[in-house]
Amino acid sequence: MPHTPHSDGRPPWRATVITLFPEMFPGALGISLVGQALTAGLWSLDTVAIRDFGLGRHRAVDDTPAGGGAGMVLRADVLAAAIDHAQKAAPFGGPDAPLIYLSPRGTPLTQAAVHELAQGPGVRLLAGRFEGVDERILSARNIREVSIGDYVLSGGELAAMVLIDACVRLLPGVLGGDDSLASESFENGLLEYPQFTKPRSWEGREIPDVLLSGDHKKIAEWRKAQAFELTHQRRPDLLKR
Repeated sequence: MPHTPHSDGRPPWRATVITLFPEMFPGALGISLVGQALTAGLWSLDTVAIRDFGLGRHRAVDDTPAGGGAGMVLRADVLAAAIDHAQKAAPFGGPDAPLIYLSPRGTPLTQAAVHELAQGPGVRLLAGRFEGVDERILSARNIREVSIGDYVLSGGELAAMVLIDACVRLLPGVLGGDDSLASESFENGLLEYPQFTKPRSWEGREIPDVLLSGDHKKIAEWRKAQAFELTHQRRPDLLKR
């Protein structure tokens, strides 16, 4: 697959997922605009299979929780071997790419954080399973914990896809222009204003007259007011920030 440098000369943005289920990728990341950008070499995706670094004849990757409890925990020694491989191997972004563990207890993923990650060389993402990972691996490898929401998934792979998709769509050339990004939810601290298209009348519901007026100043004012009102109603916490 060709790799196309950014317009500023940087190498393509790289995503590496360290996972028990590499067959899940690219998955949704292989279709639509993000998938087209992957094919075009605007970004790259690699996986590291944790099972390849498992122990013994059965490639064991987990064990019972210290102190007792339900479920299994991914071993620190196995994860360290997989992470170190991802850091040293040339295709996987190198030591400058931040190492992130997708975890419900992590720092919430925000649009500002996505912008920061998209402007860097890429990301290395650890997708957990079972009851999580041995806590020692997080400090030993300086791993940052990130959460995509206040809920629990079966594993970190879907969360990794969410983070990657959010970053890739911001890369130069992926969406084709910056205008569509500027007015999106969270870009200016507000939720996005309502959108409409043809037909003008549908099931008795009309497109607001101001949007058909041709007066760009009034349209901009209406959109700003709508964005503020929606944010006030649905996400007042954004306004407090």
